[in-house]
Amino acid sequence: MSLFSVCVFCGARSGKNPAYESAANDMGAAIAANNWRLVYGAGDVGLMGVVARSAQAAGAQTFGVIPEHLMKWEVGKRDLSQFIITENMHERKKVMFMNSDAVVVLPGGAGSLDEFFEVLTWRQLELHARPIILVNTEGYWQPLVDLLNHVVDQGFAGASTLEFVTVVDTVDEAVLRLREAALKPAAV
Repeated sequence: MSLFSVCVFCGARSGKNPAYESAANDMGAAIAANNWRLVYGAGDVGLMGVVARSAQAAGAQTFGVIPEHLMKWEVGKRDLSQFIITENMHERKKVMFMNSDAVVVLPGGAGSLDEFFEVLTWRQLELHARPIILVNTEGYWQPLVDLLNHVVDQGFAGASTLEFVTVVDTVDEAVLRLREAALKPAAV
């Protein structure tokens, strides 16, 4: 039986609020504490580096995927359990997603938004049924939550779109949702 794998999308920067780094640290530690595997973008900078180092320090398996052109910029973390270099960003997202059972989105920038919207779109198109958990650390993602509600209110998406994303305020709440998902049969 393979390890339940949690794909974490998060910033290649740490952001201004120390709570973001704390959440990344807690997420990495929680992945290890639950005997799950971290799947992430293989960077050793920003929140990506924090979540990976935290998971590693606590003994988790780590699976990182990085495109060749970001090896220097995101400082590819080669000491992971598995380290994959892809040709481009599209392949990176696909490999990360295909090797995960659930998606957690911590604070991040345009790249994290791209990753989030890609898995949300795939969910809308019924290409998967994996949980998507948005960790709204100190309200960071509230403008995104408001935008999603606006998109639905304006008729550009069905109300089910909002059901595809679980919004939580803390890593502890995300972990509870992940534990529920880990008990269910694997989602497509």
